[in-house]
Amino acid sequence: MPYVIAAPCIDVMDKSCVEECPVDCIYEGERKLYINPKECIDCGACEPVCPVEAISQDRRVAEEHAEFVEDNRRFFTEVLDGREAPLGAPGGSGRTGRIGVDTPMVAGR
Repeated sequence: MPYVIAAPCIDVMDKSCVEECPVDCIYEGERKLYINPKECIDCGACEPVCPVEAISQDRRVAEEHAEFVEDNRRFFTEVLDGREAPLGAPGGSGRTGRIGVDTPMVAGR
């Protein structure tokens, strides 16, 4: 998973990163944004534009946010509340629009 969005994004969702992403791999939950690890090309364009510094490479996530590496993956690989199947890699958030649901970890914060 090249880049991960961690806790500082919860309830902020500035979306500057979405505008910068050249491959449309940042998806919108209810309270947080998520980077699709299968679609991200590891370009880093999203990281410097995040006003709350919530984005980092998976191997450089701050220790206090380490749980977000796995949680970000879960957003795409597990069935989320109200959905019938995992999101997977649909080919860009423009195709899906706002997902509108978060992982249980984020929803419970």
